[in-house]
This record gives sequence, structure tokens and C-alpha cells, in this order.
Amino acid sequence: MTNPIKTALISVSNKEGIIDFAAGLAKLGIKIISTGGTAKAMQEKNIPVTLASEITGFPEIMDGRVKTLHPKIHAGILGKRNTHQEEADKHNIKWIDMVVCNLYPFAETIKKDSSLDNALKQIDIGGPSMIRGAAKNFQDVVVVVSPKDYAPILEALEKERNLNQEQRQQLSAKAFAHTAQYDALITDYLDKNEEPSEELTLPYKKLQTLRYGENPHQKAYVYKSIKNFGYSILDAEKIQGKELSYNNLVDADACIGCVKEVKNPACVVVKHTNPCGVAEHEDINQAFKLAWDADSLSAFGSVIAINKTCTKEIAEHISSVFVELIIAPDFTDDALKIFQQKPNLRVMKLENLAASSVGMQERSIVGGLLLQSYDEYELTSNDLQIVTEQKPSDEALNDMLFAWKVVKHVKSNAIVIAKSRVTLGVGPGQTSRVGSVEIALGKAKDKMANSVLASDAFFPFRDNIDAIAKSEIRAIIQPGGSVRDDEVIAACNEHKIAMVFTEKRCFKH
Repeated sequence: MTNPIKTALISVSNKEGIIDFAAGLAKLGIKIISTGGTAKAMQEKNIPVTLASEITGFPEIMDGRVKTLHPKIHAGILGKRNTHQEEADKHNIKWIDMVVCNLYPFAETIKKDSSLDNALKQIDIGGPSMIRGAAKNFQDVVVVVSPKDYAPILEALEKERNLNQEQRQQLSAKAFAHTAQYDALITDYLDKNEEPSEELTLPYKKLQTLRYGENPHQKAYVYKSIKNFGYSILDAEKIQGKELSYNNLVDADACIGCVKEVKNPACVVVKHTNPCGVAEHEDINQAFKLAWDADSLSAFGSVIAINKTCTKEIAEHISSVFVELIIAPDFTDDALKIFQQKPNLRVMKLENLAASSVGMQERSIVGGLLLQSYDEYELTSNDLQIVTEQKPSDEALNDMLFAWKVVKHVKSNAIVIAKSRVTLGVGPGQTSRVGSVEIALGKAKDKMANSVLASDAFFPFRDNIDAIAKSEIRAIIQPGGSVRDDEVIAACNEHKIAMVFTEKRCFKH
């Protein structure tokens, strides 16, 4: 066991709980050294405190930029008690046994004022130096960066007047994580290069421990980006219901991504990350009904997102079936009263539901991380190249553009059949494209008269067209680019099916 804690240096930006903690330390006879606003706050509560300038013999200078950057502070933190005592005595260095410090709120401050001058003011220098010094020397110095640790530390000190090595090491790890995240935020602000830097640290903060992961035997946690984009499911307000599970969060993320594509009133029903029903209509009640009816069997236990206020009519229907989660920008009072009758139903309000995604999309693989820009390419009729003798009608063109918005969010190989801006059949994630075609056709059944079909990538063989020709689908939208495009086009001409190329692929793996 190390020597008992006799002196603590406290300098915090986040003053939550610091007065009670400092009072607890003082009650235990621990000397407190402090600076600036932290010292003033303790003096106002009559907590004995020694100013850092009294230790250094040097005043705070340069608008507070230099106050703890002094050998009598850093040597007191970094010195090894069992090897540096003689040198400390020679230079009149007093040991500092605990450093309590957290950093300027860089992320929160630049949200209010993102100017370079303000950002540079918010870059803490003395704080990270003290934290890193104490964290390095954790065998002799306790480092505290989170108000959540104040109570358990006081409890340990009251019992033992010290912390054991395991506790110290864990606090050290937390301290290095604190400074690493701080540096990552500053890097992100300063780095204006479109390409990610060679060395990448992503600023995330643990939001909660989840009950379990994809399966009950897996541990799971959710972390939230410090950038706080405002359009994530993690930004949504939970109005009622059970805690969101790992699978709920993944499905909700997919649901939000799809519903963002549509500007008019729309509803998206997602099951296992794939849209199973999507509809766009001038009336949100009708959009919901059409999306649900598109595949009501798959909609059992689904996640639903609508991009307009949830009404009483929608709430009544959702309350009569099993749904995991409903997401909307707002809810009428009548809708919320109905949902209250199903207290386990998760009801989430996300006002910024239509916001564009920014930054990079992240995906982990074992031992690494993949980054890519979001697929926010918006296809228009001007982008379409008609490649068949049969020309699509204006109605078919509109439906194809709608189907394309949906197929972007279906796992590859992906096929979507749609009519009147409603999905009729979705074929997701098969190892052969013709397999996805057959699934979508089976879902759409006898509703395909004058419908359209979207494919997320090119058709490699004409067998897909031959299968489609057995239905009443009249138009196809696909990227093109196969070495057998001519065969596929010839098959469409043979079956009198219109086809357009986007020359853009939209795989989703």
C-alpha cells in the first residue's frame, strides 16, 4: 500500500459535486491546493484551500494560460516517492497525492461559437498536463477526472485513508481516456482535410450498458458521438417504453436512414434492418396504412418511423398489433394517451428526422474500422438513361425513383417492387440476384399490374428478366454496367418491359 493521501490539487471546469467532495477531503484532514474559479468556489463555502500560486511562488499569468505549469506542481505530481525524495527535499518540492481535474468543455463551447479564436481559447494545456502526469504516476498519485467517482473515492478514503493499486490503475485508465477524447475533439475541429487523418481517434462517450447484444449471451454497450449530430436515434427523446435493446437501436438506425429519403409524408416499417413496407402519400395516415399493409406479416415485431406527426389513427392501429418501437418528429396528445395503454411500447420523438447525415459512416470489423461517406446521392429523372425500345410512362418514372430510394436501404442483393409510391415486395440479402427477385415477386403476388422494379446493382444474366416477365411489372430501374447488358436489354425488349440505367450502384452490405 502506498503512502496515505495528504495533499490534493483540485482544478475543475465541471464543478458538479466538487464542493461536497472537497469538503469531504478537508474533513479527512487532506490539504487542498486549487486555482482560479475552483478555489473561489471553495473559499465561498469556507473550505480551507491553498492557492497554487502560493506553492509555486509565481502568479497566474497570461489571462490564466499559465498557472500550474511549474516544477513545484509537476514535480510534486510526477516524483516517485521511493526514489526522488532526496531530490524533492533539495528543491523544496512537496508531494501532491491526488489530482482532481477535468477539462474545458470544448465540444459544448464550440457548438455555441465555432470561431477559431474561441476554439483556441477552449484548448486546455495545464489540465491535460496534470492529468497525464498523475495518471502516469498512479502508483503514488490518485487521479480523478469524473464527478461520478467522488462518492466511491470518499468512501474508500474514510475506510482506509487510501486507495489500492487496482483502484488507482482503473482511475488512471479513465484519465488517459479523458485526455485522449479531448485531443480527438480538438483534432476533429482543426483537421479540415476531406480525407481522415493517418492516426484516427474517434470521440465517443458511453451512454449506457445494454441488457445484452444481438443474443442474450452477448454483452453490449452503446456509445454516443460527442459531436452530437442531432439526427441519430441516440438523440431521440424517449417518451415511454422499455429501454432500447441492441437490436432495437440497429433497426431504428436503419429505419431513420430510409425515411430520410422521402420528403413527402411517408412511413417506413423495418424488420431486421430491412424495410418490409414503405409508402409515400399526401396524407400521413394513408402512408402509414399503405406501408403496414405492404407486408403486414413481416411487420410483426417491427420498428416504424414516420416523418410527420403521429396521429390518433396511427396510434390506434399500432396499439392493436405488436410493434417494438415507433419513431416520429411529434405525437398528438390523443396518440400519446393511446400509447400509454401499452407501457412497454417504445415511443421515441426525433424532431430532426429529415436532417442530412454528415461526417463519415463507421463500421467495425475484427481488428479494424471501415469508414465511408454516407450515400446521400439523390437520383433525379435527368439521371436516368432509357435503354429499351419500350419507354416508361411518367407515372412509372416517379415510381422508379421512389423504389430507388428504398432499394438503397435494403441489404444486397436487393430488389424492390413498387407501385403508386408504395412497396409491394422486397427481396433482401440473397446470395444470387435472381433469388432476391423471386422473393420480391412472391411478396408482391397478384398486385403487380403496371408496377416497377428496382435493383441495387446490375443484372448479371437475363434469367432475372425472364423471371420478372412472368409478372405484370412494366418497368425496371437498375445501374447497368454488366458485360451482359446487351442480353438483358434484349430480354426486356422481347418481353416489352421498359428499363432505365442509373449508372449508380447502391449496395448496402
